[in-house]
Amino acid sequence: MHDTASLKLDEGLRLLISQSLLPKSKTRTELYFCIPNEMGINPNTLTEEHFYYNHIRSRLAYNASGIHLPLVRSRYVSKVRGDEQEYRQNLNLYCYQVRLAMETDLAEVVLIDDEAQFYERALALKDEAKRLLKRLRRYQPKDNKLMSFYANADNFLSWHIEQGILKLLDSMTKSSAYTEQRSELLQFCQEESEHRNNENYNATTTLDDPNRLSNKMLLLQRLIEYGVVLKRETTHLNTVLKRMVKGLVTAAIMSVVMVIVLNARTNFTQITVSLVTMLAVIYGLREIFKEDVTHFVWRRIIRGRAKWLHSYLNTTTQKRIVKEKVWLEYINVKDIPEDVDAIFSKRRQQNKQAAHWLHLKFDSDVLVDGFLPGYDALNHTMSISFAPMVRYLKKGAGKLYEFTGKNIRKHSVERRYQVNLVLVSIKNSSERHLQRYKVTVNRSKIVALEAIEDK
Repeated sequence: MHDTASLKLDEGLRLLISQSLLPKSKTRTELYFCIPNEMGINPNTLTEEHFYYNHIRSRLAYNASGIHLPLVRSRYVSKVRGDEQEYRQNLNLYCYQVRLAMETDLAEVVLIDDEAQFYERALALKDEAKRLLKRLRRYQPKDNKLMSFYANADNFLSWHIEQGILKLLDSMTKSSAYTEQRSELLQFCQEESEHRNNENYNATTTLDDPNRLSNKMLLLQRLIEYGVVLKRETTHLNTVLKRMVKGLVTAAIMSVVMVIVLNARTNFTQITVSLVTMLAVIYGLREIFKEDVTHFVWRRIIRGRAKWLHSYLNTTTQKRIVKEKVWLEYINVKDIPEDVDAIFSKRRQQNKQAAHWLHLKFDSDVLVDGFLPGYDALNHTMSISFAPMVRYLKKGAGKLYEFTGKNIRKHSVERRYQVNLVLVSIKNSSERHLQRYKVTVNRSKIVALEAIEDK
């Protein structure tokens, strides 16, 4: 179980922060982004609210230690005597853990370059998958009310495992030396496909359309996450405060305007063009400055305050398991903590360029003493998209010339940018753990994520 948060690349332009939350624990996770001015990101081009609502995703799900090869318990799916809700939750727990375990192992196998070791691990993974699917099918319920849950789980797991193995084989170049092993893996995929067809899990129209099939499996994945992935409810913490600030600023400006208007009326005994013009100017200035003053006062008041509250609920019992406060704001250099600033200061001189600073913080508080049987932690993941940060980047394709001694060689090069960030992780108010990362991006993707060991 990881004591601190970890950061890794996700699909596309996303970074993924992952950590484990224990019962009755308090965890704080912070990210300090140093975004070069040349990337065009600032409070005017990317507001905190837009970034949060559109490009940050946070979720919690039950997790168990020893998930490299599944710590699954057949009792989850063998409990068919319980009520419908209990069976569904036990089944979903089993399927979710199998999916995570298979994805973890598939990701490890795909990185193996040695063919012999690759196929050895792939075949072992196939045998493990076959055993897990057999365990699931051994406890097929006889009650028709439970069959729909079982069919969804069996359909999805069979398809998902088959897709993983096919993707695995596609990543390895075909070799005549391992034809037998490759055929064995493909035979397993064919058997799973025939199993789904024999059970009539998917209509012909769905099978003939890859888009429909893929979207159906995504739907089934969400269905089997019921009771495992916690339901999130989000509350904006400062809605009432913002209305109060807007009302008070309006009242203050109106008071000044009324004083000016009353003074103007005393200087004019009757309505004239000059009086009407003066009143129009006064009310026009009020409208001009009201928004600016309100925005200025609001930015001052909101600085350093949490903006959102996440409540994570058990979808079955509707009991609140975790509450989480979220901060997100642009900050000044002087607002950066000393230990974080010290890490940023160790950058090489060429990386110390004019930049905007963005601060993201999550405070997670686990409210319960224990989780569902067999689960000792919650897996907390935060997905952060860099899509809005590359919106204004230049393509910057160019040429680099090299003289080899005999002729001139030409290389195509692309414009790349670097975002430095520091990840801070604190558990139960204990010692802070800090890690600096260098994120290299171009207009279309995150090129590299590098953990920097500051000496």
